Amino acid sequence: MEDEAITIKLTHDQAFVLSDWLHQVMFQSDDLEGIVRDRAVWSPIHAISGTLDTTLSEISMPDYSQRLDAAKERLRVSMYGEAAESTAPDGNAAESNDER
Repeated sequence: MEDEAITIKLTHDQAFVLSDWLHQVMFQSDDLEGIVRDRAVWSPIHAISGTLDTTLSEISMPDYSQRLDAAKERLRVSMYGEAAESTAPDGNAAESNDER
């Protein structure tokens, strides 16, 4: 049972936004160690990130930032019913991250 694969279903927008967040946390900051202290959890995080990176075509597109912003906005609308500002702790709208 330990080797049985688990399937997680995400919408395309969810996968895209999650992929960007994982990239930011894992490769552009030292946040992963602060967020996930148990290194055993890093294995599934890397597996998810790798799968998303090889699946999403937007990652290599020149308009990556615009597509990411649009996906985030659609997710906010679907979650909250209206365009919403970022839920960042500082209360400011999140700025788009640099393209990968």
